[in-house]
Amino acid sequence: MSYIKPNFRHPRLPTNALGYTVADYDGSISTLCAGCGHDSISAAIRNACFLSSIPPHRIAKVSGIGCSSKMPTFFLGKSHGFNSVHGRMPSVATGASLANRSLTYIGVSGDGDTASIGMGQFIHLVRRNVNMTYIVANNGCYGLTKGQDSATADEGSISKYGDVNAFEGIDLASLALLQGASFVARSFSGDKEQLEPLIRAAMGHNGFAFIDVISPCVTFNNHVGSTKSYAATRDHLDVMPLDFVPMREEIRTQYSEGTSKSVTLHDGSVIYLHKAETGFATDDRTGSLNAIQKAKEEGRILTGLLYLDPDTQDLNHNLDIASRPLNELGKDELCPGSKVLNSINEGLR
Repeated sequence: MSYIKPNFRHPRLPTNALGYTVADYDGSISTLCAGCGHDSISAAIRNACFLSSIPPHRIAKVSGIGCSSKMPTFFLGKSHGFNSVHGRMPSVATGASLANRSLTYIGVSGDGDTASIGMGQFIHLVRRNVNMTYIVANNGCYGLTKGQDSATADEGSISKYGDVNAFEGIDLASLALLQGASFVARSFSGDKEQLEPLIRAAMGHNGFAFIDVISPCVTFNNHVGSTKSYAATRDHLDVMPLDFVPMREEIRTQYSEGTSKSVTLHDGSVIYLHKAETGFATDDRTGSLNAIQKAKEEGRILTGLLYLDPDTQDLNHNLDIASRPLNELGKDELCPGSKVLNSINEGLR
């Protein structure tokens, strides 16, 4: 049965500082479309956790609803996980982080899950500086419900139904910067040399770390000129079933800092990526916003670490939450007695 992953592992697989192999960070076999950029993101998360030597059982994965939110099933199968409802992952992540700050939290969402129904929750997650890594698999469409434009789709792009998008797309990286995020980055799903280090840096950041990942959809995003995806080519075969998904190879690329790269997608359209220079001023919030806008005006997508505040304080610190997980606190700590309670009440009079 092709959906069962074999348990055999090569005895000479490299191990990290904890003695784990990369196979210890695997999940189930992916059920996403062949060639989906989301699978490249899953692999990058798995590799980043392996290279950072984080114990799998000390990681918590949270997600919402959508193709992107299915991804946590496909990596870190030995970690904690919570698949919430559409757009409500930030609430779950906030509560979990406050209850147990000792875990490493990875939130996986999509452009629909974050930029539409979950926008309100996303904004509050940013401004509260919850200590977590938040990854958006951004393909500009609702792949799980057959390809409608999402809020990040580009103005003028054409949907699979032939409709022209009349609205300006929401730039989530700019939004996160404007709302005060302390770590903001953008990457391309097929650029593992850039994406994996960004994920490792995000997981090591003390505070909210946001990564917007352009992730091509092989099936439902058929509009030419999209900066986020490519069409599933039908080759004018009118008798082809509508649910047919061509087998595609994942698009991968590699290029140096400070250079641009054109990437030809499966439908023949081209996107232009520009990797930030090594000396990019990541401590200048206004400069980062201007750089993103300038790249957009030039028809390019700026990638890399766009902003970092190394001195930020996360939500747990700002609210003075107990440093130990709440489930480890004993009776004496949770119920200090009537004398202490009376003292607190007197202080509030």
